[in-house]
Amino acid sequence: MTTNPYLDSGPSFIHEEDERKLPQPSRSEVKPQYVHQVASKPPPEISSSVPKRKGVKQRCVKFTVAAVICLLLLLLVAGILLAYYFSSSCVHGRQCGDGGCVWESQWCDGVTDCPAGQDETNCVRLHGSSFLLQVYSTQSKTWRTVCSHGWTDQQGRASCQQVGYSSGTYFKSGQQMTDSDDGFLIVKSHFNPEASILQQLVLSDTCPSNSVVALHCTDCGRGVNSSRASGGQMASSGAWPWQVSLQVAGSHRCGGAVISPYWIVTAAHCVARASSPGDWAVYVGILDPSDSLFNPAYSVSRIIAHEGFNSVTRMNDIALMRLSKPLDITASSNIGPVCLPNVGLNITAPQKGWITQFGFTVNGDSGPLQLMEAQVSLIETADCNSSIAYNGRISQDMLCARETEAVADKCHTDSGGPLVSLSDGVWWLTGDSIWRGHCTEQNRPGVYGNVTYFLDWIYHQMRKHQDDQR
Repeated sequence: MTTNPYLDSGPSFIHEEDERKLPQPSRSEVKPQYVHQVASKPPPEISSSVPKRKGVKQRCVKFTVAAVICLLLLLLVAGILLAYYFSSSCVHGRQCGDGGCVWESQWCDGVTDCPAGQDETNCVRLHGSSFLLQVYSTQSKTWRTVCSHGWTDQQGRASCQQVGYSSGTYFKSGQQMTDSDDGFLIVKSHFNPEASILQQLVLSDTCPSNSVVALHCTDCGRGVNSSRASGGQMASSGAWPWQVSLQVAGSHRCGGAVISPYWIVTAAHCVARASSPGDWAVYVGILDPSDSLFNPAYSVSRIIAHEGFNSVTRMNDIALMRLSKPLDITASSNIGPVCLPNVGLNITAPQKGWITQFGFTVNGDSGPLQLMEAQVSLIETADCNSSIAYNGRISQDMLCARETEAVADKCHTDSGGPLVSLSDGVWWLTGDSIWRGHCTEQNRPGVYGNVTYFLDWIYHQMRKHQDDQR
């Protein structure tokens, strides 16, 4: 019988039939047997749901903290930007016009803070047909009239220089009664001639004299007989003392108007091709340009054409000439300035006006030029821009006027000549001639530069060059 070598060494594998043949072992013979069993892989531990919820909660907290931090950073950046914005002088002040800014309190305070001095320009003005002196107050942020109490010609001369006139052209200071309760500016008790006039005035609720300053920086708008025929005719001597003949090489080129002993207003297109001052000669008090042989010529020291002039559209068609020496307006009644239109002067259609230009008769256009005059009526821009007229070419810097009567035997061909209007006994420069309709085209009214539109530009140039060497 073969002994099973594995019987005592491990678990036995006995068939059922053999098991029956073997005798049953006694209890004492039974020895414990150890069966080696390979333990199966324990099931994964089921984690509790509490730790999982705790992880989600931690992530939510972190997200919330990050969001709050981002929001705080955004608010901080926004606060810095707002603080910078509201601390900017352009918010509480004004722009200089060249990228710089000054505080509101620095505007019109008599001290130049802007690089080009824009903060001290347009701080003094003349208002209405009474020439009331008005000064801008930085404290009240309003224009205020000046009380005449304590006012002298010394302050008047300083004020005219602030407007743009040369000190030598000052005319006079007058008074006008007032019952205004809007407040005033009044002269300080001690006047400092070295300081700006803007530093010599203080706010006052009352005016002891009950009168305000009427300032005349030059003797203008006088000496014209306004009772004349409405049709075109030759002008009489001395009727229009501001009319000038602007000549190049002894030949009449354009007309112009005297606005002060130093300054002439004309059209920009007149000087576009001859911008050198030495090319020009100015003749005043003449009716015939050929009379220049017997009249003195005034030389020109500076020509200033508007920087925005467009030769195609004729926009900004205005220019200034500065004379090398001033006109002696006291020597002859035939020479004198016309007044620039003050702020608040209301000259609109259909108000009448007069034009003066050097021209000739239609039937004799080869004859000598003569100073012609004609009455015109201002017309609305909308009518001038109609399809039967200029079809939308008239801009806000232009105005239109039509002669009140058809003139068959006269043709005005001049450019740069003045359009003037009479108001409250004073003659005002309303326009400078830039377009002329053909003599026979009644639907083509004359077009003029709107001097009121250019008023600030004119005064700015006069201030800028008032100290040019003579």
